[in-house]
Amino acid sequence: MKKGHITFHLFALLLLFASGVTSLMGQPLTTPRPSPAATLSQQIGMTNVTINYSRPQVIVNGNDRTGKIWGTLVAYGFNKINFASQGEIPWRAGANENTVITFSDEVRIEGKTLKAGSYGLHMAIQEEGKATLIFSHNTTSWGSFWYNEKEDALRVDVQMQDHGFTNVLTYEFVEFGPNHGTLALHWEKKSIPFKISIDGQDMALASFRDELRGVKGFTWQGPLSAANYCLQNNINHEEAMTWADRAMANNKNFQTLSVKSGLLLQMGKKEEAFPFADEASAMANVNQLNGLGYLMLQNQEAKHAVKYFKMNAEKNPENANCFDSLGEGYMALGEKDKAIESFKQSLSLNPPPFVKANSLKNLEKLGVK
Repeated sequence: MKKGHITFHLFALLLLFASGVTSLMGQPLTTPRPSPAATLSQQIGMTNVTINYSRPQVIVNGNDRTGKIWGTLVAYGFNKINFASQGEIPWRAGANENTVITFSDEVRIEGKTLKAGSYGLHMAIQEEGKATLIFSHNTTSWGSFWYNEKEDALRVDVQMQDHGFTNVLTYEFVEFGPNHGTLALHWEKKSIPFKISIDGQDMALASFRDELRGVKGFTWQGPLSAANYCLQNNINHEEAMTWADRAMANNKNFQTLSVKSGLLLQMGKKEEAFPFADEASAMANVNQLNGLGYLMLQNQEAKHAVKYFKMNAEKNPENANCFDSLGEGYMALGEKDKAIESFKQSLSLNPPPFVKANSLKNLEKLGVK
C-alpha cells in the first residue's frame, strides 16, 4: 500500500473516532443530585395520597444557611423572573422538578374540594407567616419557572408554625383520623401543615355496593363486612340490615347473628334484637360471648350484659377476664356487692396484667382498697 493511501485511511479513521467522541460527549453520566428525590405515600380511609418531591438541605457542604431560608432562599410572595416564563412565580415546595401530589379520590384541602388526580404543588410564603398553597394542573415542569396562574386548580391559605430544626426538607403526615390526615412540610425551623379530608364513609359504602355485585356478594363474609362496618360506625342502618340478612341467609353463625342484633339495638328495636343475641350466645366462644356482653353495655342494656357475662363465667370458671367483665356488668346495674365479689374472684385467678389493673381500678371506685 502506498504511503499516501495510508495517510488517507488514517485521516478517515481519526475523523470517525472524533465523531464518536462528540456523540458520546452529548450523553453525560448520571450523578447523584444534591437534593435527592423522595416519595411519601399514605392511605386516608380508602384514599391514597402520594407526594413526590426533592429534598434540599439547610446545611450544604458545611455552609449553614439557618436564618437564610425563609425570605432569602425562598423568596416571600411571588418572585419576578426574567427567564423561562418571565412571570411572577411561587416556590416549588421542594427542589428540582415540580413537587407532585396525587390523590386517588376527590378530597377537601382545608375544606375546599379538589378532584382526584395529580397536581404540581407550589407555595407562596408571606413574611407574616401565612402560606398560600397552590395546586396546579401542570406537573411536568422544572420547578416553578414555568408556573402559570391559569393552570391553578386550587389555592388555600394556611398558617406556618414554628418547628424543631429540620436540616433536610421533609413531608410528613403528622395527624390522622378516620376521614382526614394532616400533611406538613418541615424545613429549617418552620412547618407548613395542611388538612386533607375525605368522605370516608360515603366512599366505603359506595365501594361495598360495587364489590357486593361481584363474587363477594355470593359469600356470607362480604355482606357481613359491609353490615359490620355500618354497625361500628352507627350509620346506614336500613341498608345494613339487608346486608346482615344476606349474610345470615348464607351462614347463620355467631358473627351474622350478633351483627344483626347490634344493628337492631342501634335502631331502637331492642325487643327484636334480643332473640338474635340469645341465639348468637349459644354459638359463642369465650371471647365472642364477652363481646356480646359489651355490645349490650354499649346500648345501655346492663341486665342483658350481666346475663351473658354470667353465662361466660359459669362456662369458664378459671378465666379471670370473665369475672372482671361480670364485675363491670354488675357495676352498670348498680349491684355493688356482686361487683366487688366478681372483681375479687378475678384477682384470685392470677389474671394477666391488664385484667388485674382493671379489677383493682374498679374495686377502688367501689371503695375497696
